[in-house]
Amino acid sequence: MLDIEITAGDGAPHLLEVPDEAIIGKGSDSDIRLDGWRLGKEHARLYRTPAGVVVQDLGAYIGLSVNGARVDSQYGPLAASDVITVGGYRLRVLNSMPEAPQVQAASPVSRSSSAPARNRQATEELESSRHLAARAAEAVQAALRQPALGAVVDAAPANGFALVPGVDVRRKELEFEWRKRIHAKLLDTMDLRRHDVSSMSDEQLRTESATVIRTIMREIDADLPRELDRAVLSRQVLDEAVGLGPLEELLADDTVSEIMVNRYDEIYVERNGRLLRHPLTFTGDRAVLGVIERIVAPLGRRIDESSPMVDARLKDGSRVNAIIAPLALKGPALTIRKFSARRLTSQDLVEFGALSPNMADFLQICVESRKNIIVSGGTGSGKTTLLNILSNFIPSGERIITVEDAAELKLHHEHLISLESRPPNLEGKGSVPIRDLVKNTLRMRPDRIVVGECRGAEALDMLQAMNTGHEGSLTTLHANTPRDGLARLETMVLMAGMDLPLTAIREQISSAVDVVVQQSRFACGSRKVTSITELTGMESGKVQLQELFRFVSQGYGNPDQHGLKRVQGYFTGCDMVPNFYEELRAVGADLDMDIFKPTLPPGHEQVERRDWRTRSSTDRRRAS
Repeated sequence: MLDIEITAGDGAPHLLEVPDEAIIGKGSDSDIRLDGWRLGKEHARLYRTPAGVVVQDLGAYIGLSVNGARVDSQYGPLAASDVITVGGYRLRVLNSMPEAPQVQAASPVSRSSSAPARNRQATEELESSRHLAARAAEAVQAALRQPALGAVVDAAPANGFALVPGVDVRRKELEFEWRKRIHAKLLDTMDLRRHDVSSMSDEQLRTESATVIRTIMREIDADLPRELDRAVLSRQVLDEAVGLGPLEELLADDTVSEIMVNRYDEIYVERNGRLLRHPLTFTGDRAVLGVIERIVAPLGRRIDESSPMVDARLKDGSRVNAIIAPLALKGPALTIRKFSARRLTSQDLVEFGALSPNMADFLQICVESRKNIIVSGGTGSGKTTLLNILSNFIPSGERIITVEDAAELKLHHEHLISLESRPPNLEGKGSVPIRDLVKNTLRMRPDRIVVGECRGAEALDMLQAMNTGHEGSLTTLHANTPRDGLARLETMVLMAGMDLPLTAIREQISSAVDVVVQQSRFACGSRKVTSITELTGMESGKVQLQELFRFVSQGYGNPDQHGLKRVQGYFTGCDMVPNFYEELRAVGADLDMDIFKPTLPPGHEQVERRDWRTRSSTDRRRAS
């Protein structure tokens, strides 16, 4: 709040408390309401900035003056002794200087019409951020408990989302406030030096910004709180100015698998399948929008009011989705799904408990024997990670072509071509959908086609490729069960507009797809392969399925140290051998049939079963 001393003519002064942004005028909505024919309804404005309080003339005919000198535009920061004269009234801002240590300007600046508009960019930044500063502090305080300086947070707040443990709450608040002030000073300084940042390379811009930040830090070192780490603060300001802001720290953290920015002051992360509220924040909506633009610009993508959604990727392959106003009501929202920097293998999934060793061996045999596989699952269930691992089972001597909306797959093959779809340009033209890319791959002599995800009409072209000599193709789709996956595949084929009868579509699916791998994400955050199912043909107009492996859930165990209940269960075979195993055995393949034996729950004795090799296809069909 601002404490204003108002004196009318020769009368006695009186005090008035108003918000940090206050309108002076005779209008009924004015925060400082003054009477007189010489005042406009909205005559002037007072507002607080990190450097102090500024007074702005709103264009009234009589105008205003400070210390007897006419102000044509703005004047500030104000000192407690400065007298504002407006319409016969004299005003003084008693608490004009910042309450906390501030970045001090060299001298008050009177922005008259003859002065250059040198601080326009910085002023816009400050005007947008002053509304947000109070909200940011309230958000941090609401999300975090309020211990004394130096205390850390480990407990979960009342809203149900735990906080990242080991956080110094008050230090994060101080860092946010000082980062905002130094960032504003950086913009001001860069503007004063007339730097054309658009013509600089990323490295030049980062080097120049780092130099300016070091200069600013030296100037204000005496005012900075002692408990703040100068190097950390400098890096945070640099990251927000020319990098990805608070996200840089999270992207470098290998334990974080997903980053979700709901708005500038609401950042959540996923660690080990668990959602946590992170205390790091941006300085405002413009900072989030700047990060989004820095991500999408190198990819030739765009985001603005006419195209407020975008899918993109980072240099390390992490997938990015962004959405801004007018669609995002709380401000720009950003979601980043990170991928492990290390090449994951099937053994890693076994160690994570995502599938059993028998499942991993079977999937490797399927890929090497050129079986068409669909990975089905819900959002965030790990489909792309599993597709990456399956793709790396492909022998190195084969030619592979990948097709994706936003390139995510990381295949380590020498003979590899990666294709990425293209959105429409500003005129709504020039788009290249996945379907066109899948058609084009058929003319590129592929041994394997890997489609990142089937979402629409490209499903028909994918099925035709699988049926016309491109065995061993891989793709993913969204579905909750293998049967639902096939139903969704039928729907996507109908989206191609070919008006095919349903029976023909199902025959295409049954002859093209060999195996469906179902991936699921449980409430505790763990991801598991819950089913591996073989397609065995058509019967009575319906695609026949034969489950080979499954995960048997036994509910949730006791809470762990974080209060989280983990899903309990075991992987088992389903007493069925896939039909194509007989073909592989006929050509001399050495196959272990015991992997399909059922596994009893822990604590139960394994019963003796008849030899699997003696079971005929008819026996297995009857058993199903």
